[in-house]
Amino acid sequence: MKKTAIFPGSFDPITVGHVDIVMRALPVFDEVVIAIGVNTQKKSLFSLEQRMEWIAKVFKDEPRVKVESYQGLTVNYCKQREAKYIIRGIRSSADFEYEKTIAQLNHMMVPEIDTFLILSSPELSAISSTIVREIILGNGDVSKFLPKEVNIDNSISQ
Repeated sequence: MKKTAIFPGSFDPITVGHVDIVMRALPVFDEVVIAIGVNTQKKSLFSLEQRMEWIAKVFKDEPRVKVESYQGLTVNYCKQREAKYIIRGIRSSADFEYEKTIAQLNHMMVPEIDTFLILSSPELSAISSTIVREIILGNGDVSKFLPKEVNIDNSISQ
């Protein structure tokens, strides 16, 4: 049976930290699905289509990485995709506490799904999409924080 892992998030935008987590997960799993969760209550800076396009470009040479979108609970999406694993990146102890709680609740709802928490590389631990969005909105240079395939010029949702 193929070991498929879901890496859920908003990826608004995808950062070099996200890419690092995916690349470090690939030796463990047969397939990693970067799953963009669609929340109609949340306003994204970049459109779903733009985020999916960027992710596809970043991983164009890695056939084991897929990009998809979904709505609803991540565990329900995992069941639909027949994925038994969720990947989450951890940057800090606060991330750990939050992700541990979510992982435990997910496991209580769907016991056959396990969450793998991957510690961020130390040099990337300060990078988050939230902070990158703030820098973008302030017209700062985010080139150090984004994969080269992510060109933010003219990409901000109106």
